[in-house]
Amino acid sequence: MIPFYFIPPAERSGEDLDIILTRLKGVKTFERFHPSLLQQICMCSFYEYLEKGITLYRQGDIGTSWYAVLSGSLDVKVSETANHQDAVTICTLGTGTAFGESILDNTPRHATIVSRENSELLRIEQREFKTLWEKYRQCMAALLAPPYAVMESGMFSFVCCLHQVPSEKILRAGKVLRNAILARAPHMIRDRKYHLKTYRSCCVGTELSDWLLQQSACVHSRSHAVGMWQALLEEAVLNHVDQELNFQDKYLFYRFLDDEDEDAVMPNEDEKREAEEELQETLLFLSQIGPDAHMRMILRKPHGQRTVEDLEIIYDELLHIKALSHLSNTVKRELAGVLIFESHAKAGTVLFNQGEEGTSWYIIQKGSVNVVIYGKGVVCTLHEGDDFGKLALVNDAPRAASIDFNRILRDVEANTVRLKEHDQDVLVLQKSLRPSSHSNVPAHFKYTVMAGSAEKILEHLLETMRLEVELLFIYPALDDFVLMHGVFMPISQLCPALLHHTYHSQSSQGSEQERLDYAVASKRRVVNLALRWATLLNHNLLEEDTALGFLEELCGFVTNDARVLRPLKEPLQDLEKIHKVLLRQFSSGEERLSKRQPIRSFDDILLKVYCSDHTYTTIRVPVLASGREVTTAVADKLGSTEELLLINLSSSGEKLILKPNDVSIFQSLGVNGRLFVCPRDQLDSLTSLPEQEGPSSGSMSTFELMSSKDLAFQMTQYDWELFSCVHELELVYHTFGRQAYRKSTANLDLFLRRFNQVQFWVVTEVCLCGQLSKRVQLLKKFIKIICTHKAHICSVSRLGQTWEKLPSKFKKFYAEFESLLDPSRNHRTYRLTVAKMEPPIIPFTPLLLKDMTFTHEGNKTFVDNLVNFEKMRLIANTIRTVRHCRSQAFNVEASPASKNPQEVRNYVRQLTVIDNQRTLSQLSFRLEPRKA
Repeated sequence: MIPFYFIPPAERSGEDLDIILTRLKGVKTFERFHPSLLQQICMCSFYEYLEKGITLYRQGDIGTSWYAVLSGSLDVKVSETANHQDAVTICTLGTGTAFGESILDNTPRHATIVSRENSELLRIEQREFKTLWEKYRQCMAALLAPPYAVMESGMFSFVCCLHQVPSEKILRAGKVLRNAILARAPHMIRDRKYHLKTYRSCCVGTELSDWLLQQSACVHSRSHAVGMWQALLEEAVLNHVDQELNFQDKYLFYRFLDDEDEDAVMPNEDEKREAEEELQETLLFLSQIGPDAHMRMILRKPHGQRTVEDLEIIYDELLHIKALSHLSNTVKRELAGVLIFESHAKAGTVLFNQGEEGTSWYIIQKGSVNVVIYGKGVVCTLHEGDDFGKLALVNDAPRAASIDFNRILRDVEANTVRLKEHDQDVLVLQKSLRPSSHSNVPAHFKYTVMAGSAEKILEHLLETMRLEVELLFIYPALDDFVLMHGVFMPISQLCPALLHHTYHSQSSQGSEQERLDYAVASKRRVVNLALRWATLLNHNLLEEDTALGFLEELCGFVTNDARVLRPLKEPLQDLEKIHKVLLRQFSSGEERLSKRQPIRSFDDILLKVYCSDHTYTTIRVPVLASGREVTTAVADKLGSTEELLLINLSSSGEKLILKPNDVSIFQSLGVNGRLFVCPRDQLDSLTSLPEQEGPSSGSMSTFELMSSKDLAFQMTQYDWELFSCVHELELVYHTFGRQAYRKSTANLDLFLRRFNQVQFWVVTEVCLCGQLSKRVQLLKKFIKIICTHKAHICSVSRLGQTWEKLPSKFKKFYAEFESLLDPSRNHRTYRLTVAKMEPPIIPFTPLLLKDMTFTHEGNKTFVDNLVNFEKMRLIANTIRTVRHCRSQAFNVEASPASKNPQEVRNYVRQLTVIDNQRTLSQLSFRLEPRKA
């Protein structure tokens, strides 16, 4: 308790004010306030202490004061009736929150406030509060956002609890940027004249954007820079001279908060030096929150003022929102033009009340929302990506906000073309106007397949294919079909359909010559599609007798038809060559080379399977062998007649019983996982092998003799080999479930396992390095080679002594990579960085798989018995990202000069690691025990 608050404001001495000021600065919310405002608050505020359970005021009272919570917490209660016993707690106000601003317009209190625990409050009476509000409105606006909204019906439904970036970090970021500018480019902050008016200590928007782009590679574009300045503008750390809410990359004037006062103090040399040291870290922080601020800024713009770039940014965001995953791309693009941003920064803000008519549909972009029902309190919580209010919007009479949504649905339906057979939809097309690139050619309509039966989609794509389409230049829609047909049209169905189209395509109109030309063109279209299909499937063709028979029949058919063969002679020769080479490889049992080769579904593999006594037997089974086949082979080898279980046993002792129908069971193993068999009664006694524990000592003695460049190159080369072996179809099977299609994803699984292995390798080596100085050297070397994702190095990140000894240059390198893989905004920073890179690229494949899974789980594969081709298109588009990454080969000739390349090569391909997280944590605490 601070007794000085009890002294009347007029009698407070300078020492009293200093003590109160120190206390206020200890509350996070007040740290952002300008010193002059804090001085005013110290001079006019009062102190109040409430014991637990004290009612501060009641709902309906006429307010006389405004409050801020210095410590403790208070419950906000509302009642539908005059009986306060019926009140329901809708939220709790904690330290740093403020309430009571209804005194600005003399409206009754909207809720009852009761202390939840012993609490300290700062109170300002109405007259003084209004004076402060008028003078410091811009600075106080965020703090004074109402913690609970005006009740109209008295019955609450949704309460918004959105979270903001901590204000003290933004304040510090603004100070660092201001001081850095004054140190590096002091001419940017100066008095400026415009239309005979002088603006003090201002910067220009375009110059601020230019300056950011010159300071760091983490600022990717001008729009990114705009978002970073917008983040400061939203927190009033940077202000437009005319109080505009959006930062603009134009000749407009902005002023830092520290320059608002006429007696603004210039930074001294120490402050400039500190700013230089903190600048890169500050820019990394702003680069992470800038895209969020930029998005909010765009959504605040009136619909007609949004640029094409703005719409693309919103559309890209909508692709990853769970509530919109079932909508077509056309609807999402339309929504990008009408969405509105609504901010509720304070916990407890009521969005709308139970019983009100709905006018809008809401999607939670960030934060969470409590659903409160009168008499029951909080019944559930909605989180990022969830939506609400749509049902009321659709059922209501149209209003301003609902008109846009309903109009979009009507417009989309108006441009939807439905082909029917027997009064049933068989093909659904979306019509859109495609402008012409030539002035003398009129615009025309483009028809995009949205849904249909598999046969009708195939027929439509063949009919609309241009004959000049070549093997490597094909319509995206055809490529979508070729990539995804296995989901909805298996080869056993596709091949007969193509042959039928080849033999029976004919026109009933025109002259005989025209009908003949049409038939030849149709055959050529089938051959074009078959070429693309055969090229994509590659060795997978050998798994399907139907596919081989179809290609042989097609080749024979086309060879006998000169008119079809003539324009396609070279591609057909390539097709026949591929077919024959593959058959030869299959029949000769190709040996593995030292370079990693793809694992094919028809390959045999050798499996070690262990028994409960840690002996093992080796069996040879097909890649696609099921759990039952593996168990049977082991039982035959051991001569056992008992019923055996097949278990995936991890290094931590976790047991996963594999099902008899599971295929490619070896793919389920972790980095140090092993396969075991045992009778059911021995399951509990099963223990992992000593070798599964991983190494007991690090490999630094070997590792430190290898140059970072050599290690980086050899790791990249090996990762590229693994990545190159992954077939595009494996991504499809991984997303839809390889078990359902009985397909192998062996190469993809090995590639993903490599991600985990490298992450565990870093942690293992650091945690097995007992000497602090050597551990620092090891960490420096790892940072030079590769920056491992922070989520997987918790046992390293907690080693404070090790990180303290790390030079600032390496901390900066690590921070940059950490920022690159920051997961916020759906890994936006990583996506922007990769978008600017040229192949060859090894992508962060788990993120690609996450995108595909998100699309798969959010959209039905079949809608009303029709293939949801829009879903196929979205997934195929992600797969084409992988294709782009591999469109240029990795240059193995670029290997750095090395004394021991083979030794380095062998080392990176045979990493030994500890993959037991508990063991790694124990090693970490042994190196640096937890502080008491």
